[in-house]
Amino acid sequence: MKKAMISQPMGGLTKTELLEIRDKAKAVLEEQGYEVLDTVFESFDSCDLIDLEHIALLHLGKSLEAMALCDAVYFCDGWQDKRGCRLEHQAASAYGIKALYEKA
Repeated sequence: MKKAMISQPMGGLTKTELLEIRDKAKAVLEEQGYEVLDTVFESFDSCDLIDLEHIALLHLGKSLEAMALCDAVYFCDGWQDKRGCRLEHQAASAYGIKALYEKA
């Protein structure tokens, strides 16, 4: 089965809002025959070894690791406005991973 991950803006949204957006994206992908990888990672805020300014970078690393297993990445609306999503988009493009976009 083809695998996909979801790239979505997260800043300023509640956990409920994030999950609603993710569930909608997951339904679209599953309808297209994709298995959706879970890329909602546990928080690393309590890790003493990581500067809190760079937590987002640690999450990005985990996302790129997951992307290596994917056939496609689904970019939710607003991805262009978020640094992490833009970097995921650049990586997908550079490595020939199909980009799918939310249709508003």
